[in-house]
Amino acid sequence: MSPEPVPPPPRPGGDCGEPLAQRLERADEAFRAGEYGAAAELLRSALAGLAGLAGLAQPERGLCLRLGDALARADRLPEALGAFRGAARLGALRPEELGELAGGLARALGRREGRLRAGRPGGAPGEARGEARGEARGEPRELLGCPRCRRLLHRPVTLPCGLTVCKRCVEPGPARPPARRVNVVLSGLLEKCFPAEGRVRRLAGQARSLQRQQQPDAALLRCDQALELAPRDNSLLLLRAELYLTLKNYEQALQDANAVCQNEPLLTKVMCEVFFPASENVHQNLTSSIQSRILNSRLKAQCASHVNTEPLEEGDSAGSSKNPSEKSDVFRNTSSSVLYFILGLHFEEDKEVLESILPVAPSTGLKRQFPNDLEDVHDLNGPGKIPKKEVDSSPQRNMTSNTGESPELSIDVTDFECALCMRLLFEPVTTPCGHTFCLKCLERCLDHAPHCPLCKEKLSELLASRNFNITILAEELIFRYLSDELSDRKRIYDEEMTELSNLTRDVPIFVCAMAFPTVPCPLHVFEPRYRLMIRRCMETGTKRFGMCLSAEHAGISEYGCMLEIKDVRTFPDGSSVVDAIGISRFRVLSHRHRDGYNTADIEYLEDEKVEGPAYEELTSLHDSVYQQSVSWFTSLQDHMKEQILSHFGLMPDRESEPQSNPSGPAWSWWILAVLPLERKAQLAILGMISLKERLLAIRRILVIITRKMNSRQELVNSRERNN
Repeated sequence: MSPEPVPPPPRPGGDCGEPLAQRLERADEAFRAGEYGAAAELLRSALAGLAGLAGLAQPERGLCLRLGDALARADRLPEALGAFRGAARLGALRPEELGELAGGLARALGRREGRLRAGRPGGAPGEARGEARGEARGEPRELLGCPRCRRLLHRPVTLPCGLTVCKRCVEPGPARPPARRVNVVLSGLLEKCFPAEGRVRRLAGQARSLQRQQQPDAALLRCDQALELAPRDNSLLLLRAELYLTLKNYEQALQDANAVCQNEPLLTKVMCEVFFPASENVHQNLTSSIQSRILNSRLKAQCASHVNTEPLEEGDSAGSSKNPSEKSDVFRNTSSSVLYFILGLHFEEDKEVLESILPVAPSTGLKRQFPNDLEDVHDLNGPGKIPKKEVDSSPQRNMTSNTGESPELSIDVTDFECALCMRLLFEPVTTPCGHTFCLKCLERCLDHAPHCPLCKEKLSELLASRNFNITILAEELIFRYLSDELSDRKRIYDEEMTELSNLTRDVPIFVCAMAFPTVPCPLHVFEPRYRLMIRRCMETGTKRFGMCLSAEHAGISEYGCMLEIKDVRTFPDGSSVVDAIGISRFRVLSHRHRDGYNTADIEYLEDEKVEGPAYEELTSLHDSVYQQSVSWFTSLQDHMKEQILSHFGLMPDRESEPQSNPSGPAWSWWILAVLPLERKAQLAILGMISLKERLLAIRRILVIITRKMNSRQELVNSRERNN
C-alpha cells in the first residue's frame, strides 16, 4: 500500500490550550477544504483529549467514524481501518458508514491494478506504454474529478475556499456553508465533454432522490435507464439491488449483487477479509465466484431477516468474537481497546493485513499469491465482459468504459469567457449564485451595487467578507488548455498595471480637500469611482494618489499633494476608511478622466535651496516663526487644542536643518493645516517653492490671527468690567 508514515500519537488530553468545540470546528473546516490529513489529526487529538479529560470514558462513536472518513479520504488506509475497527467496538458498523473506506480501498486497488498490468511478466512489449498513454488520456478526467468522492464532477459547486466539489459532496452539519448554486461555467464544460456520463449521473441522482422519497418503482425506472447507458456501473447495480430489496424482489437483488462481486473481485476479497470474522475468512487462493457465493449467502440471510423482521445476531457484527468469554473480555475494556485503534498503535498490524490482501508488484510473487484473480477479472461470464484494453486504472473506469466517451477535452476560449469584459477569465472568481467572472470585473460591479451582474442575486455577504478566492479548477483548466490565450491575457493585464503604476503620467487624482506634505489625511471613500481608484493604487503596489481641490473652470486645482496610503479598512457595504499621509507637492500639467475618476500628468515641486548670507537669514527666520507658531498654539483654549491634536496629531519638532526636506520643514505644513485659512490662501502657499516666502506668509497670518484674538479678548474683558 505504501501508506504515509504515522505521526507520533498525541498524548491523552491533546492540546489543552484549545477548546474541544473549536478543535472540532477546525477539523470540519479542514475536511471541507480538502485538507483531510489535517482534519484527521485534529479529530484524533479531540478523541485523545476526550479520553484524557474523562479518564478513559467511552469515546464517541461518531468521532471515530469521522476520523476514519478523513483518513480514508487522505488514502491512509491502515489508519482508517483502525478508526473503523474502533467504531465497531462501540457498535455494529452499518453499510452506509463504510462508503469512504470502500472508496479508499477502490482507489488503492485501481492504482495497484494499473501497476500490475503495466509490469506483468510476459506481457506485450507495447502494453506498458499503452497503459501509460491511457493514464495520460485519463489526466483530463482526473482533473475534472471531485476531490471528495473522487468521481467525475456532477453538478459542480464552488466553495468559498475556491475548491469545486459535487453538490452532493458539500459537507452536511451545523458548520455547513450557506447554500451555493451549481457553477455555470464548469457545469457547461462537463456537459460538453462528457454528455453521456452527465445523463447517467442525472438519472442516478433522480433515482436516489426518488428512493429517499420512498418511491421505489419510479426510482427503479430511472436506475434501469441509467444502466442502459452504463451497464457495468457498480454503484448503479448496488442501487438497483437496494431497490429490488425494498420491493422484496430478492432474486434480482442477488443477481445485481453477484454482478458487482464479479466486476470487483479484488475489492470483494478485501471486504471479506476486513469486515467478516476471522473464522469465516476466505483463503487467499479462492476465486471470485466462491467469494461472491459467500456474499450472496450473507445477502440471503439479510433478506430472510428482512422478511422475518428479526435483527441480526450480535455475533454477526463486524469484528465480534465467536467465543463468549473473549467477547465479554473485549467489551469489559472497550474504551482502552478503542483508543488502541484510534491512536494508531495498530498501524503495523493493519498494514500487514492490507498488504497480505491487496495484490503486490509482480516481482514479489504475484502468481504464487493470487494465481486466479487476474484471470477471473478478464474471463467474466456473460456477453458484457470488458476487453483488457478498455480497463482503466482510474477508480472511475466503469463510467469511462461503459459510456464510450473519450477523456480528451475540447476546450476553447468561449468556454471560459467573462460575461463582463468578454475576454478570457483572468483570476476567475465564482459567486454563491454560480456565475464566474474575472476578479477585477466582479469587484468593479460590486462597487456600484451588491448584486450579481447576471442574475441580480444579492451578494451582500460576499461583499462584506471580501472572500474573493480564485476558483482553483477553472484556473487550472485555463492554464493547461488555454496557455497561449492566458499568456496574451496576462500580458494585457501587466501592461495595464504598468500604465497605472506611472507616478508622473495619468496619476489618479482624488478631488476633495486640501492636503499637505507630512500631514495625515484620513478619507472616507464611498463613491464607486474612488473605490476603484483606491483598489488600483493598492494592486499596483504604488499606494499613491494625488489630492487636488475642485476648480470652477479648470476642473481641478493647479497644485496638489501626493498622498501615500498607510491603511485601508473596508466596511460591509463596500465603503472604506483610507489612512493616508502627504509626501510631496506637484503641479498639474494636464488632466483627463479614466473610468470615472480624474487623472493628471504632473511635475513635482521642490524648494529652492539658498547658501551663504541668505541661508543664515533663512535659519534665523525659521527659528523665529517656529517659536511664534508654538506660542500661538499654546494660547488656544483646551478644547480647541484637543480637537486639533486628535485630527492632525502632535506638532512636529523644529528641524536643525531647514532645507533638509525638499518640501520644507514638517512643522510648517502642520501649522498651515491647522490655521483657519481659506482654501485659496492655502493653495497659494502650497505652490510656493521658496521656503523664505512661505515662512513670511505664515508669520503674517499668525500676526493677523493673534491681533484678532487679542482684540476679541479685550472686548470680552471690557464687557466683564462694565457688568
